Amino acid sequence: MKRYLFIPIAALALAGCGQSSSPNTTTKATKPAPAGSNVAMTQRCSTADLVVWLGVGEGGATAGSTYYPLELTNVSNRSCRLFGFPGVSAVSDHQLGSPAQRNRAHPTYRVSLLPGSTAHTVLQIVDVGNFSTSKCKPAAATGLRVYPPDQTVAAEIPFGFRACTAKGPIFLTVQAIQPGVGIPGR
Repeated sequence: MKRYLFIPIAALALAGCGQSSSPNTTTKATKPAPAGSNVAMTQRCSTADLVVWLGVGEGGATAGSTYYPLELTNVSNRSCRLFGFPGVSAVSDHQLGSPAQRNRAHPTYRVSLLPGSTAHTVLQIVDVGNFSTSKCKPAAATGLRVYPPDQTVAAEIPFGFRACTAKGPIFLTVQAIQPGVGIPGR
């Protein structure tokens, strides 16, 4: 049986959002429109439009890494769009080490979010024990700082894990935003 831990603030925000029988009924993914086209666009999702939360559960680990669905839920009363990669960093009062590297192995879509709908990405956290202590300088992170795509204001998620404090070792990797909830079975 899989169990998931949701950050408490997300539970409050999602309580009023309702559930959909299919994540694709509330999100829509399209390939970017060609430059210069007159396609009507919804506004970008601002950090204030979103609750950013981490789905934590069993079964997301592989040799040396753990994968977590990083969810972005539209809590505004209007549709908005996301495109590209969020900025993600480990924090403990300040940024620890290097920010997440972008994993470009998956396609990039423009994701339209109706009010109450969710998009996701996948965050890979590498076990910092894979790096030499002198190059990593491991320490305890107390959370994640997440900048939604094209935003300069971050959301912070309380989450404890081991991080590198030295710049250089890549211990965080993030994929492009994808439509729907990223937690299996939801």
